[in-house]
Amino acid sequence: MTYQFIKVRSGDGLAVVTLSRPPLNVLTIPMMEELVSALQWAVCEPGGLILLEAEGKAFSAGVDVADHTEDKVDQMIDVFDRIFLTMAGTDKAIVAAVNGAALGGGCELALFCDLVVASDKAIFGQPEIAVGVFPPVACYLLPRLTSWPRALELLLSGEVVSADRAEELGLVNRVVPADSFADGVKEFLQKFSVQSPVVLTLTKKAARAGLGKDFAEGIKAIDAIYLQELMQTGDALEGLKAFMEKRKPVWRKF
Repeated sequence: MTYQFIKVRSGDGLAVVTLSRPPLNVLTIPMMEELVSALQWAVCEPGGLILLEAEGKAFSAGVDVADHTEDKVDQMIDVFDRIFLTMAGTDKAIVAAVNGAALGGGCELALFCDLVVASDKAIFGQPEIAVGVFPPVACYLLPRLTSWPRALELLLSGEVVSADRAEELGLVNRVVPADSFADGVKEFLQKFSVQSPVVLTLTKKAARAGLGKDFAEGIKAIDAIYLQELMQTGDALEGLKAFMEKRKPVWRKF
């Protein structure tokens, strides 16, 4: 598919989706429709990782205010939700690379990813409260990523925080220098890309299987994935065999 506002590429077990509506990557309804399609493409590509990045001086300044009007808001919310439903529906790990502002819907998009690497010039915030609305995805997400008081402070104040502060709040995995951002992202991805793609996806699936459950119910669901899915893969057998033979495993591509 040809996109106007999104770029995609794939290789070495990594599917890359790039927001390409510089300078601010403001999310319009047509751009969000393209993003849904691009994420669906990435889910089906070989490998266990998806990278979500952006061109321009901002990751994304959020959803176009013009698409919040009464005649468009239902359509806007529908496609906006489909972005996150697509992301939530994959066991592939999704990594956000944030070099610049991630505000409003752009902040929700970045923080909904499984892992976030940010440059030291990145900022994060949900300023919707200042224009009389609230961020639906962030209302669900932030209390699950940080403490309730911190989440409510961000939601109710609209405060914009630095990458370092976001890291302190547990919203960001790593902050890297802006002048070597591409190298920093590559280094961050390296420790995941050397792992088995299929085991990466099953590990994320197992981690999610235990969420919201007590231990007995959660470990039962996780053990089922371990015994019925993980141990049926060639990579699990290869990894264990390689360890005993004191050699590096050779993972299968998928």
